[in-house]
Amino acid sequence: MKILNNPSKKDWKKEIARPVFKTKEIQKLVKPIMRKVKRQGDKALQKFAFEYDHVEITELLVSRQEIVEAKENVSTELKQAIQLALENIKKFHEAQQTPDLKMEIMEGVSCMRRSVPIQRVGLYVPGGTAPLFSTVLMLGVPANIAGCEEIVLCTPPNKEGQIHPAILYTADLIGIDKIVKAGGAQAIAAMTFGTESVPQVDKIFGPGNQYVTAAKQLATKKGVAIDLPAGPSEVLVYADETAVPAFVAADLLSQAEHGVDSQVILVANSEKVAKAAIMEVDKQLEKLPRKAIAEKALENSVAVVMPNPDKALELINEYAPEHLILVVENSDEVAYKVRNAGSVFIGNFTPESAGDYASGTNHTLPTYGYAKNYSGVSLDSFVKKITYQKLSEEGIKNLGPTIEVMAGAELLEAHKNAVTLRLQYLNGEQS
Repeated sequence: MKILNNPSKKDWKKEIARPVFKTKEIQKLVKPIMRKVKRQGDKALQKFAFEYDHVEITELLVSRQEIVEAKENVSTELKQAIQLALENIKKFHEAQQTPDLKMEIMEGVSCMRRSVPIQRVGLYVPGGTAPLFSTVLMLGVPANIAGCEEIVLCTPPNKEGQIHPAILYTADLIGIDKIVKAGGAQAIAAMTFGTESVPQVDKIFGPGNQYVTAAKQLATKKGVAIDLPAGPSEVLVYADETAVPAFVAADLLSQAEHGVDSQVILVANSEKVAKAAIMEVDKQLEKLPRKAIAEKALENSVAVVMPNPDKALELINEYAPEHLILVVENSDEVAYKVRNAGSVFIGNFTPESAGDYASGTNHTLPTYGYAKNYSGVSLDSFVKKITYQKLSEEGIKNLGPTIEVMAGAELLEAHKNAVTLRLQYLNGEQS
């Protein structure tokens, strides 16, 4: 990692730029895939499985027998870990439920708002270089709590045409029984248009590579909503002398090993702190099984020395990281000054891995600077807020004249007349 010493604000954008995300070029590759799935359905999914995953799939839907067998291949230790994580995620997301809001705004005028579950949701779970069974928890648990009627899960098969046992075990634990052996842009296309095996959904959730992200963006043009823009993973660690260098390095590498297009940023209050962390990064990197991936990601990464804490915070908010780890003396105070971040991890003993797996927060978060205007996935992501209003006879009498004046001023006579007729009726007047 190179070190930048107190760069000028005008250089921030260039110096900490993320890896180029060539959306238009990728969409050109993704569009034909989506068209083919729309036209050919299951046949296209099987063809793409052979082409991209190098496996021949005869049955796209995972059978009950495969799920039963998968349970036997998950260790007791992992099962217990998954169950504890599920309990924590469930607790935190159940706490996000809100009661119906109902109030009388003025005499005779009542308004209400209530949460209604999105009926059909599609969950995408990456399964390539790392089978993310934790994502099944992060998406499946709130979908269940929200009360979504239909949940379909798509995930790519391995070379033997199988889904990772931990993914199947976790899905079954939550109660998801419609699991499709399909990955990449073709899986997103299947949930967008529907096929013989895959139901069309109303909203698609889940992280993925640039092709999955591009397909999700194209899905929005076909009337299907998505959770948020989620591309390559990223982390920013803000550290001072109170930070443990080994911890900082471990957190940086935990994101660097996600993929070659990931990015990690270290913001340090001194060059001494930055160098100590980088030394640990080099040491720990040698022992990683995914060393080659992490090394490539580190080429996109940088350490920034920012002695002024206000400037450091300004840089952090400008970058808007997916994950933000604060290991500075006044971490709690700094945390409340954060305006742009997907999720914040406070103190030396809060690794980003905690949020990835089991603390209870959701790990599906906005990347690529979208934390400036998007929230991470939560229970709210799986519901719609519908408002209601009811006017009594007294209510239309009280509010009607105001509506007539406003509608008339906008030259919308039919709007005005909808009120006038009712008022005349109540006053016993003929229209």
